[in-house]
Amino acid sequence: MRMRRIGQWIGFHFFGISLAIFLVINCTFLYSWSLKWYNVQTAVSLSHKEIMHNYHQLIAYLSFPWIEHLHMTDFPSSSTGLQHFSDVKSLFMLNEGVLILSAIVFFFFIRELVKTKTLWQLIRPLQVTAVVPLFIGAMMSISFDQFFVIFHEVLFRNSDWIFDPQKDPVINVLPEEFFLQCFVLFFVFVEIFYLFFIWLGKRQIKNKPYSFGDE
Repeated sequence: MRMRRIGQWIGFHFFGISLAIFLVINCTFLYSWSLKWYNVQTAVSLSHKEIMHNYHQLIAYLSFPWIEHLHMTDFPSSSTGLQHFSDVKSLFMLNEGVLILSAIVFFFFIRELVKTKTLWQLIRPLQVTAVVPLFIGAMMSISFDQFFVIFHEVLFRNSDWIFDPQKDPVINVLPEEFFLQCFVLFFVFVEIFYLFFIWLGKRQIKNKPYSFGDE
């Protein structure tokens, strides 16, 4: 029973994290906003609409397993650039696989808690866990440059992620500030996920007589 509960908690957290990653990837409005805010168009002779078209091509390649080759209308890619995007695609596919599998565990875990009216058991563990994204986010904000480098060194075994603007001009329209915003949005989504279930647990307590002895 204990191992089963541990597995349920692991599935719960994996679902929240992979869902947050999935949502960030598909928040294309964030990139559109970054283009305007940081005047990215000045780095290339393309319109906002044209850059967004290329960005959608990139996201489609990274997100859909049936798209096997990356083609961006206005941005050629070097062999190392293509390899890096291929590595990123593998990570995206892994995240989508984790999202699907953990969603199954998550669904049955939450359904069990709803049926047994024990959603309140989520409160204390999640109150502790919710501090983690805040702590990591604070550390990231101190030196994002260093965090960004370490992040890539952990996830990738090569240096293909270091783009040469002459060979991979797409890097000119992918400002570092945009990636910072992606990380911030990721932590926001994770926090919302945890806080939502804390709220559900507290709501259940208010609607039902509760004793700490029930734990």
